[in-house]
Amino acid sequence: MGGTGRAPNDGGGREFLRVSEQLRARLSDGFYHVGGMLPTQRELAAEFGVSRDTVQRVLRELVSEGWIESRQGSGSRVLKTQRIHSSTAKDTRKGRVTLGPLIGEAFEHPEVSLDVYTLTSESLDTHIRLQAERIRTGSIAPQRINLRMLLPDDSLTLPYPRAVGETGDPLLLLKRMQDITRRHTTSLQSVLRALQAERYVPSVEIEIRHAPLTPTFKLYLFNGVEALHGPYEVIERRIILDDGREVEALDVLGLGATLMHHVRDGNEDSQGSVFVDSMQSWFDSVWTRLAQ
Repeated sequence: MGGTGRAPNDGGGREFLRVSEQLRARLSDGFYHVGGMLPTQRELAAEFGVSRDTVQRVLRELVSEGWIESRQGSGSRVLKTQRIHSSTAKDTRKGRVTLGPLIGEAFEHPEVSLDVYTLTSESLDTHIRLQAERIRTGSIAPQRINLRMLLPDDSLTLPYPRAVGETGDPLLLLKRMQDITRRHTTSLQSVLRALQAERYVPSVEIEIRHAPLTPTFKLYLFNGVEALHGPYEVIERRIILDDGREVEALDVLGLGATLMHHVRDGNEDSQGSVFVDSMQSWFDSVWTRLAQ
C-alpha cells in the first residue's frame, strides 16, 4: 500500500507508536465493536494528525496481531476486543466488562490503591492518562493515589519478544520493548506527579520495582478488593520496527489477553475473596523479597 506523504507533524516512529497504542486501547475497551468497521485511513490520518502511510503501517500491525482484518477497497473490520470475565456477584454491569471502566471505578474512591504486575507499562499508561483527564475536569476527585508497579528486570533475557529467523541483533526486539516500557513508565509518572504538583490530588505515591521474573500473566489489584488476572498467550506475528522493517517474532499481547475479574466480598472463604487475598499476598511477597 502506498503512502500519500508525511503529515507536517508526523514524527515517524514516535507517531506510529502513538497511533498504534491508542487504537489498541480503543479496541481492547470495546470503543470499536466486533464486526464493525474502523474509520477509513483518511479519517484516522486526519484525527491523529499523521500521514496515511503511518496509518497503513499501524493497520498492518493490527492485522498481524489479530485485532482486525483489512481488505483492499473494503476497509478494516474489527475481529476482537479484550475479554474480561467476572466470576463475582458484584459484577452487575450490563454487557461486556472492559478494563477502562474497572480502572475508572477504582479511581472514583477517595483513596486509590493500584498494584500492577505486567510485562510493560503500555496499557496502564493509557488508562492513567484517561483518569488524569477525569480528575482535571472535576469528574472525580481522589485525595490519595498510591501506585506500585512490578516490571521484569532489564538484565533478564526474556523468551519474548524475540525474532524468528532474524540474522541481525538477537536482542533487537527485547531492547525495543524495554524502550517502549521506559517511555510509558516515564509518561505515567509525569502525569500522576503533575496532578499533585498542580494540587488536583493532595497525595500521590508512585513506586516501580523490577523483579527477576518473566511475566507469564498480567495482574491488576484495585484498592485491595478487586483483581484482574490473565495469562499472556504466546503468538507468532509480524512486528513493524520504527524504520519500517517487518520482523517475524514470537510475542505476547498484553492488551489482547483474556482477563478474569474477581472481587473480595464479606465472605473470606468465597472464591473472589480467596483469589484476591492470595494474589495480593503473592504481589507483596515478590515486591518485598525479590524486587528492587
